Amino acid sequence: MTEKLGFIGLGVMGGHMARHLSGKYDTIVYDIDAGKRESIEKARKAESITDVAGYADIVLLSLPSSEIVRDVVTGQLGLARFLEPGKTVIDTSTTEPTVSREIAAVLSGNGVDFLDAPVSGGERGAKDAALAFMVGGTEAVFGRCKPIFNVIGKSVVLVGEVGSGGVTKLVNNMIVGATFSVIAESFALGMKNGVDPAVIYAAIKDGWAGSHVLDVAGPGIINQDYTPGGSVDILFKDLGYALSLARSQNVPVPMTAATDEIFKAARSSGRGPYAQQIIIQLWEEMLGIDRNS
Repeated sequence: MTEKLGFIGLGVMGGHMARHLSGKYDTIVYDIDAGKRESIEKARKAESITDVAGYADIVLLSLPSSEIVRDVVTGQLGLARFLEPGKTVIDTSTTEPTVSREIAAVLSGNGVDFLDAPVSGGERGAKDAALAFMVGGTEAVFGRCKPIFNVIGKSVVLVGEVGSGGVTKLVNNMIVGATFSVIAESFALGMKNGVDPAVIYAAIKDGWAGSHVLDVAGPGIINQDYTPGGSVDILFKDLGYALSLARSQNVPVPMTAATDEIFKAARSSGRGPYAQQIIIQLWEEMLGIDRNS
């Protein structure tokens, strides 16, 4: 494989993706945390975004917010200032569709291609190279980059033009957030009535209530394991993006608005850095459920 890759953002998701890609491609990595750069053993280490732009043919991003993505690409020392025509940027972050379209326009003016390609699957999916990619962009650029996606994903779907990937990811996370919320309140109701959460999970997981979210939230609640892969903070950010998009188009999303309030309450109580299923504690506190006594 002759393309040289760059990877910027080596957090929970990006670190695993970069490791897989560096095993298949000549890859240069950058993160503001030098320790994270050193952890990608097979990759070259960049000292700056400029280093990545100068070396790589295709640059992937995995960053925590739209604002950071915008700055990394179009800021004063961003990729857009240093990438040569013919190169490509792939943003795997969850970025607001309006920001993705803005970035694509800037890059296109410099002869650089862009795909917005957010992912679903969490840390487990990233670690197992089993992510689901929702990609926005042209068929030509998608086809050229699909072998890269295939190294780190099990599902790769071109969903439309630039920005469509972000829209699809917001749809995904609206469903995920609402599902975490109803699992928390329903398990709390069961526990209040004396049913062990492990028994609830065993009884319902193979029925219609079964889902990937239940298979994460259920064991987490049972074991009181709130170790972050995804987190309350991250999902709350994405719910905010979904609400902003819906409001801008006058689309009613009452379930998402209610879910946003639940995650806001979890954040305000200091639970933001923890895994999403920690929201069960809101109900445990309200209902006086003490599983540690």
